[in-house]
Amino acid sequence: MKPSNVTVEKFFADHAGPLGLKLLTGGNHLDRLILEPTVNRPGLALAGFRRYFANKRLQVLGAVERSYLRSIDPELRRRRYAELFRHQIPCLVLCRGIRPEPEMLAAADKRGVPVFQTGLVTMKFINLATLALEQLFAPKTQIHGCMVDIQGIGVVIQGESGIGKSEAVLGLLERGHSLVCDDIVCLTLDDGKQLIGTGKTLTRNLMEVRGIGIIDVAALFGVAAIRSEKRVDLVVTLKVWEKAGEIDRLGLDQGQVNLLGIDIPHMDLPVRPGRDIARVIEVAALHTKLKLSGVNPAEDLQRRLLMQMNPRL
Repeated sequence: MKPSNVTVEKFFADHAGPLGLKLLTGGNHLDRLILEPTVNRPGLALAGFRRYFANKRLQVLGAVERSYLRSIDPELRRRRYAELFRHQIPCLVLCRGIRPEPEMLAAADKRGVPVFQTGLVTMKFINLATLALEQLFAPKTQIHGCMVDIQGIGVVIQGESGIGKSEAVLGLLERGHSLVCDDIVCLTLDDGKQLIGTGKTLTRNLMEVRGIGIIDVAALFGVAAIRSEKRVDLVVTLKVWEKAGEIDRLGLDQGQVNLLGIDIPHMDLPVRPGRDIARVIEVAALHTKLKLSGVNPAEDLQRRLLMQMNPRL
């Protein structure tokens, strides 16, 4: 899944606080697109060399660029500003609390380019902004289900409506595990290697329990019962016992589900009255944790059987 368009408005709305961003001008043009997930310091462009100018990136000016601009003739400086904004850059960020000259803001307004100011030193802003952009550009998707953290293993619980997902989550919370999200799991591909699951900001800490309604998990079970995000290590699908079909009794054939190009271990868990499904999910998570450490009981049993059948193996 390709990332959605990242606008300056999205970048500003999501990260203005951590980055200390203040909008100076261009508030009517925040719909401009940031096309590359990194930043650029336009020092060479301001000096007149623009053959390889990375104009699709967020632009940053620091003390070095500011010192250079102050050293050149005012008329030349105005031309440099005009040339910079003529390239239709997404936006410009002034670090170290730099105050822009009126001619800079005028040139930005003429081309409809937003200009921001931050008190962060240049390299710190660049590091934080790069991480923020990578997160915004990362492929994302959503799936129905709940997600819990069971002793460091992120488990997504899926199943048809009314099968008992919420009851299973409540049982896991009573055992000291943590809720990541309820109903909708938002997945982000982190660095192309792992899936990170989180919930909607609006419903964070909340879950729906049929017959009760919306409950506040943090208020009922404590703040330790909440995780804002977690890597996805296992997906379990709850199925009615009669509809579960043939289940691998030994667990030799590990099922998988592909999410955003990443293969995640998957298990079908049959559900019927009297079965402690929360306990089964907990054991499934701990079993996955054991396998991730290199221990596979099913393969170990298979080796023992083969050795008993043929001791020369």
